[in-house]
Order: sequence, then C-alpha cells, then structure tokens
Amino acid sequence: MFAYSSCQKVINLKLNNAAAQIVIEGNVTDQLEPQYVFISQSVPFTNTNTFPAVDGAQVSVSDSTGAVHQFSEIEPGIYASSPFKGIYGATYQMNVKTGNNAYTAKSTMPYLVNLDSVTAKIDAFGNSNNRGIYVNYQDPADVANQYRFVLYVNSEQVSNIFTNDDSFTNGRYVKMELFQTATTISANDTVTVEMQCIDKNIYKYWFSLAQQQGEGPGGATTPANPPSNINNNALGYFSVHTTQTKSIIVY
Repeated sequence: MFAYSSCQKVINLKLNNAAAQIVIEGNVTDQLEPQYVFISQSVPFTNTNTFPAVDGAQVSVSDSTGAVHQFSEIEPGIYASSPFKGIYGATYQMNVKTGNNAYTAKSTMPYLVNLDSVTAKIDAFGNSNNRGIYVNYQDPADVANQYRFVLYVNSEQVSNIFTNDDSFTNGRYVKMELFQTATTISANDTVTVEMQCIDKNIYKYWFSLAQQQGEGPGGATTPANPPSNINNNALGYFSVHTTQTKSIIVY
C-alpha cells in the first residue's frame, strides 16, 4: 500500500497553440501631448512573453469634427502623433492598417471627475508595516461613470488592475481602497495614483482583466481574452480617457 501511494503519474498537458493575433493598444488622453499606439503580435502559450513588434503599419485617429491625426513609427511597433488632446464628450476613431488587414475602434472621451486626494492608512488586518492606499473623489449624479486607477510605489507600477463604476455610488462621495498584495507599502514610500475616467467599453476590458487577478475573497475567474472594442478579431483596446495624478509620501 505504501509503495502504491507513493507512485506519481506524469500527466502531459496537450496545449493547443493558437495562431498569432495582432495586439493593438491605443490611448488618447485629455493632455496636450503626443498620443501613442502600440502594435505587436501574440505568442504561443509555451513561449516566453516577448511579443514581436508589428512595424510598417499605417495608423491614424480621427475625431467627430473630421480632424485626422496621423501617427508615425518612432520605434518598431510604437506609433506616436504630434501633440494634441482629446476633447470631453467627443468620439474618436482609431484606424490601423497592416499588410492586407485593417482595424478600427471607437471610444468617447468622458468628462473629467476630479481626484480630490490620495490617502494612506495602516493595514486594517494588523500589519503595521503595510499601508492601504485610498482614492477619494465625488462621483457626479445623474450620469454613468467608469474609472481606472494605476498605482505606482516608488516609481514602480503595481501589477494589480483597479477599476470602479458608480453602480452603487452614483452621486456619492467615494473613498475606495486600491486593494493589492503585490507590494508592501511602508512609511516614507512615495505613492502615485493615476486616475482615468474611461468609457463603458474600456471599463469592460479592464474589469474583465481585473477579475482574472485572483485578488479578494472571490478568487479569480477562468483566464480568457478581455472584450476588445477593436474589430476584425484584434486583441487589445483603444481608450480615449482623462488622466490626472496625485502623489503622497506615506507616513
């Protein structure tokens, strides 16, 4: 019986490698600055996470007034525009052509919701060496709002994805913890939070990814590609959003 229980059966998983897909990550913000589109290809599951750049693409972004912004390739797979900024309430269309394939996506710039402050608090679970980080803002009433937050600790981005919408907080003052376990935040650390106001389709994209992180008591969902707002089976997203940052030194 002992010999039988100590045996281990080797199981070889048969993982199907899907064909490479184009991955497009496009962003337009409300800041007067160059805007960027990143284009790469997916790789098989068994490969290292080195994603080949897609160069030689034709990239542009047009807005609802008819203005067209051309993007130039500044590095392999990285495309940048001349400085311009997104306008609140305007809808933008990204156009990408590479080889014989064309891809489009639309996104609407939400109105700015002000990030009042970023605060830190000693871990409620009793770890006095760790601080929880909170964002504080007034959600506007009578309009649907969606948010994404990006957390940096000592200039390093935390890997967790943070999203929120106002399904339960419409018109209320929000104090939300950016709950994460990837990094210990201690006294004298510099914490920076970027707050983005995003449209509904982009919220679905980031919320889907956040559900796969495994944070919180509910665990994670089965990994899957998040819903993209780009057509023609492309992976990725095109996001037109506001951006603002606040930094604090943790005490």
